[in-house]
Amino acid sequence: MASPAISQTVRPLDTLSLGISGPPQITSVVARHLRLLGAQEEATGQQNASGAITLTGGGYDTAHATVTWGRPGSGLVDEATVQAATGVMAVHGRRDGSPRGLAADYAATTTGVLAVQGLLAGLIGQARGKAATRVTTSADRAGLLAVSQYLAAAGADEGEAAELAPGGPPFTSAEGVLFELETLDPGAWAAFWRALDAPADAMRAGWRPFQFRYATACAPFPPALHTVTRTHPLSRIRQAAALSGAEVCVLHTLAERHAEADGAPPWSLRPLGTEGLPTPPRAASAGQVSRDSALPLAGLTVLEAGRRIQAPLAAHLLGLLGAEVIRIEPPGGDPLRGMPPACSGISARWLALNRGKKAVEIDIKSEADRRALREMAGEADVFLHNWAPGKAAELGLDSGDLARVNPALVYAYTGGWADRIADAPMGTDFMVQARTGVGEAVRPEGEIPAPSLMTLLDVLGGLHGAEAVLAGLLLRERSGRGVRVDSSLLGAADTLTAPALARMARGENPRLPAGFRHPLATADGWIAPCDDSAPAEAAQDLRGLSTSDALARLGSLGLTATAVTTDLSDLHHDPRFAGSISRDAHGAPAVSDPWSFA
Repeated sequence: MASPAISQTVRPLDTLSLGISGPPQITSVVARHLRLLGAQEEATGQQNASGAITLTGGGYDTAHATVTWGRPGSGLVDEATVQAATGVMAVHGRRDGSPRGLAADYAATTTGVLAVQGLLAGLIGQARGKAATRVTTSADRAGLLAVSQYLAAAGADEGEAAELAPGGPPFTSAEGVLFELETLDPGAWAAFWRALDAPADAMRAGWRPFQFRYATACAPFPPALHTVTRTHPLSRIRQAAALSGAEVCVLHTLAERHAEADGAPPWSLRPLGTEGLPTPPRAASAGQVSRDSALPLAGLTVLEAGRRIQAPLAAHLLGLLGAEVIRIEPPGGDPLRGMPPACSGISARWLALNRGKKAVEIDIKSEADRRALREMAGEADVFLHNWAPGKAAELGLDSGDLARVNPALVYAYTGGWADRIADAPMGTDFMVQARTGVGEAVRPEGEIPAPSLMTLLDVLGGLHGAEAVLAGLLLRERSGRGVRVDSSLLGAADTLTAPALARMARGENPRLPAGFRHPLATADGWIAPCDDSAPAEAAQDLRGLSTSDALARLGSLGLTATAVTTDLSDLHHDPRFAGSISRDAHGAPAVSDPWSFA
């Protein structure tokens, strides 16, 4: 088709119409995000097991997306069965010592964001001269993507660097107030506990599991540390944090989050340009397209200056869509390349986020290297980073700086708080979970709130980051101007907790009933009922039956359940995911792309 003409578009989906049907846990996310991006005239169809989404208008051929829970015959029919099979329950349950489901619809939420990404990517491909595509994604693929780092570590050449055993935050003050603690500095960790008169051996033994909790989803530090915080009032604990440089964040309730929520979108897009004048995209953007490539971003270049999970995952997804990704790493390379466990000498977790990327070492403290980075940005389509707030401006590498060398650039920042929360703590996954009520949302009624030690928001924040970049690229194609896009962990938290906050707005209990998504023990493992079957299945005593016999009994009663994955290394051979997991060139487990284009 001919590329749609440049117009006075304000949002990337202005003048496009949306049609949607399918499972509401997934399609509600899709509909909200597409509406926020400008799509109109939503037509809602039946709530079928599989979903169908279309975007029409704007000079494009119709864009189609299909979403499902899992492949036919897999037994994956809803959120609970997907969480069970993909290992989400196993990872989330590590803190407690047994698998347990997230009370929030995490797999459905990530599937919805992936569907939006696929639709946006297909429209970008059309704008760059490619044929229209149909994209398919599913919740089982989303679940595998969410655990991909843990899966990679489970299949590495060596064992974990820290013990996989129950335990972890939050801590409790003398008044019974739950709080999270955060620091990336062992000196600050030690100073915090010394200020509270913690035993020296417990302080020393606790650092490693605390440091690695992002990687292992558990933190079995000495019980003495919990005992220490219970002997001090919150005021003393806050004072110890202030003196040491550590940070504490009291767990907020969903009611508190509901009271302060501003209704902001999970990302923002702002056109860039020299002196406010529209600037056509670089001619190279279209000229670099390989007509033989089926991927919609083939020929585009992404510069990524990312640390840890959020920005690297966003760039990884853009790479899976065909872009060439060039990582900007410090002299000597990214230190996380050496984070255990390793495959062929490279961190398995690092490979899960960064395989296939090129790398260039840049010393951002050097003016000469910063000048070289600006020159690279002048030839790129996207510059993506998650530096600390204010760092880019300090370095002369903010959106305004790079727009002067490349007015057609999509400049993307993935941060913690998006400047939306006053006096916000450190913008890390667990602190954002604590501050936004996620600790309540992921646990059913009657359980002590606790942020998940699975990196829920880092992963969902990375998906939001890629979604924002794709929206920016489409807006650039439609408006003829570069774009700044911002996404955040706070936006990810708002997306995840939206159903709970909606229940609260209706006057209902935002938390789900006691026992919700608790797997049932069998003689040799666990099974997870689908949400609709859970009450009837909970009445069955399956502890004397093998998992296969328990599933057969439930099936004979017309009830649906699936086996819970407890060892992630078993996923490679699980028939429910045949062909979905392979090995990369280093021997690390790698999950397949989350979309299919046809």
